Amino acid sequence: MDKDIRWAVLGTGVIANEMAVALQKNGKSLAAVGNRTHAKALAFAEKYGIEKVYDDYNDMFVDPDIDVVYITTPHNTHLEFMKKAIENGKHILVEKSITLNSDELDQALSLARENGVIIGEAMTIFHMPIYKKLKEIIDSGKLGKVNLITMNFGSFKEYDMNNRFFNRNLAGGAMLDIGVYALSFIRWFMEAKPNQLLSQVKQAPTGVDEQASLLLMNEAGQMATVMLSLHSKQPKRGMISCEKGYIEIMEYPRAWEATITYTESGLTEVIKEGEHAEALVYELADMESAIRGDTGVMHLDYTKDVMDMMTAFRREWGFTYPEEE
Repeated sequence: MDKDIRWAVLGTGVIANEMAVALQKNGKSLAAVGNRTHAKALAFAEKYGIEKVYDDYNDMFVDPDIDVVYITTPHNTHLEFMKKAIENGKHILVEKSITLNSDELDQALSLARENGVIIGEAMTIFHMPIYKKLKEIIDSGKLGKVNLITMNFGSFKEYDMNNRFFNRNLAGGAMLDIGVYALSFIRWFMEAKPNQLLSQVKQAPTGVDEQASLLLMNEAGQMATVMLSLHSKQPKRGMISCEKGYIEIMEYPRAWEATITYTESGLTEVIKEGEHAEALVYELADMESAIRGDTGVMHLDYTKDVMDMMTAFRREWGFTYPEEE
């Protein structure tokens, strides 16, 4: 990896810690860290040997020594930080979901074009080696056309309505937190963006989406179903049904293996590619490739399609966040 791309991270939570470790695995280190709570930034810098800690985290956006900022704060803060970074010529890798809605993403994309910077969403599915391998297999035609995709993702969160998962003021809800993975998976394997959307939703007491079932179809007749829940555990399972076989993937947000069952013979084949624990290593490597000019690695067109779908579902439900009102 290019030694000259200098990273700063905004936030010091779980993902920021993973990101610092991932950079170290690539033989690099974070150049700078900023956090709303200065003491947390200092502790984080000490833990990872980071030289620069900003007294005011906003300084990272104007620091001439920084090339790219990783934004790990809650979804509803992303746009403000993205704008500051882009206007100052910084590339940005942004935690999913990249923004609250399509309008916000369109603003950021327009600004990025004006300023010539790269935006990427930290969506593991677009970067894990197993997905690149499976796309090759499907593109080869040996499984025939993708017809159906079935997705499950459920976690059991206690009913703490101040927790970010259920908190409207922190852009909580199943769609932006876990639905984004399922829809990114679907978009990865479909030939075109789904244009027919149906859904049902169960509301949490706070007014965010706690549970949802989604039905999708695109112009090619490829269909998908999604079951999401924040209050019932489900396996993180994706299944792609093709004409000549089906592919099953467990733990799909950071998958490392898949099982293909061939319809005619009933034989199964296990495909292994990449490591679960290296998810951020792959994301950071692809982001650096994009900064160096590789246009095919960040899949921002898929990010946009997924955001459009999530926005359409939430609008249909009449669910908004304070920032959208």
